[in-house]
Amino acid sequence: MPVQRIGAATLVLVLVGCVEDVPTQVDDVTADPSAVAAAADRTPGTITLERIGEFDGGGEAAAEITAFDAVSKRLFVVNGTLGTVDVLELRDPSWPVHVGVIDVTPLGAGANGIAAHGGIVAIAIEAHERTAPGAVAFYRAPTLELISSATVGSLPDMVTFSPDGRVVLVANEGEPNADYTVDPEGSVSIIDVHNVNRPVVRMAGFSGWNGRRDELLASGVRIFGPGASVAQDLEPEYIAVSPDGATAWATLQENDALALIDVASAMVVDILPLGYKDHSLAGAGFDASDRDNAVNIRPWPVLGMYQPDAIAAYDVGGRTFLVTANEGDAREYEGSPGFTEEARVSSLTLDPTVFTDAVCGGPCGSSPWLGRLNVTRTLGLNPQTNQYEALYSFGARSISIWTADGTRVWDSDDALERLTASLPMVSFNASNDSDDFDNRSDNKGPEPEGVVLGRLGRKTFAFAGLERVGGVVVYDVSNPYAPQFVTYVNTRNGISGDLGPEGVTFVSARQAPGGEPLLIVGNEISGTTAIFRIALH
Repeated sequence: MPVQRIGAATLVLVLVGCVEDVPTQVDDVTADPSAVAAAADRTPGTITLERIGEFDGGGEAAAEITAFDAVSKRLFVVNGTLGTVDVLELRDPSWPVHVGVIDVTPLGAGANGIAAHGGIVAIAIEAHERTAPGAVAFYRAPTLELISSATVGSLPDMVTFSPDGRVVLVANEGEPNADYTVDPEGSVSIIDVHNVNRPVVRMAGFSGWNGRRDELLASGVRIFGPGASVAQDLEPEYIAVSPDGATAWATLQENDALALIDVASAMVVDILPLGYKDHSLAGAGFDASDRDNAVNIRPWPVLGMYQPDAIAAYDVGGRTFLVTANEGDAREYEGSPGFTEEARVSSLTLDPTVFTDAVCGGPCGSSPWLGRLNVTRTLGLNPQTNQYEALYSFGARSISIWTADGTRVWDSDDALERLTASLPMVSFNASNDSDDFDNRSDNKGPEPEGVVLGRLGRKTFAFAGLERVGGVVVYDVSNPYAPQFVTYVNTRNGISGDLGPEGVTFVSARQAPGGEPLLIVGNEISGTTAIFRIALH
């Protein structure tokens, strides 16, 4: 059983496998699910995940995205409050030492994302006018010297290196301005850094898809911004790269889809709709109301848009699989004319033949049932009757695994809410800035946001941060068709401790100081960066 102690925060996990670095490819298996399962069956062992270090960045938003550089043994933390990057010496992970700050304001409004590889740090920087092209700047990790910078697309956010470090990929969200009067195109910048002094940028854009709008809509891709072209509507959020570096996938969160990108040609070769989660099925339910004064996880006549934020890729038996954290996100632009898609079910006119008392267990549109649930106005409406025949909620409140072509092979269903229903240190579905019971049940629940994969022996584990209620849930995903829950750990205590996990970083034993793998979590609301040691027993 996991042991949780707030304070020293010693967390004992029961996992399988030993702690070592091995290739991400699992050998001697085929794509057959039974063969994958056999390959994943290894001798069990025990490890501990112990919170050994912390850096307090100074309050809310002071710790967001983290990146570790194995050459300099330094940790880089995006400080969203200041738009800068805090630099921590991590030669002793239990005692991180603040040794500097990277100020990117000469290049833009502030840092959004960060990645590190081989002594080089890449920082995504949004422009002072957020709809204008942004930049990626490259720094030497040991000296913090600016090497070069490159112009990229509008609102660059997540940035990552290819596994070999020769290419940097940037998700340029291209979000509209507050009034929704300026809507730049989304894109993915692919930057050749063979010579980091002279980075070469190519753009994987979506303009070639503008003539295929009807085809995309028919396939299930959401394209719904007012007056937006396809290229304007698609907003890359996060990127995963295949272990061989040839292919990338970008989550298109608001669009409930993935962009499939050929790295060599810098081309978006496909857009993969993710479909909807049927919350009416047994085991796939959720708690729909923040006003029922109870934990009420059950099936509902609702479809969930997966809308993943973070995504990670790994290979099993020669096939690539994708792990997503299905956070959900709504478009809310409250300027004039603006655009807001979110609505309470109670404000909508429901088709009474679909949303019956028998289906909901009471009046579907009332607060103890579905009335408080936030859904999108853009789907489910019958224009002839002006009634909603289906309801679509934001996010799937889950973690999913997909094939490379966007076929879902596993989902955690309602496990995340059930895991958090009896926490001793925080109320069920509390938000990240309050300890109010049931607070987020009407709106995306625990909100899985960040996910990272780590290899421990012959096993692959997924570590996913839950943005609202907090903590990290761990699954053994060695068999992508049948992942196994390992543990869930939470180092918040009411409205203190680690609040609002945003970025999650795994550091392998080969790269980590002291030779023991680490898990590093940037907590946005508390502004704390928590360092966990993973040790073999």
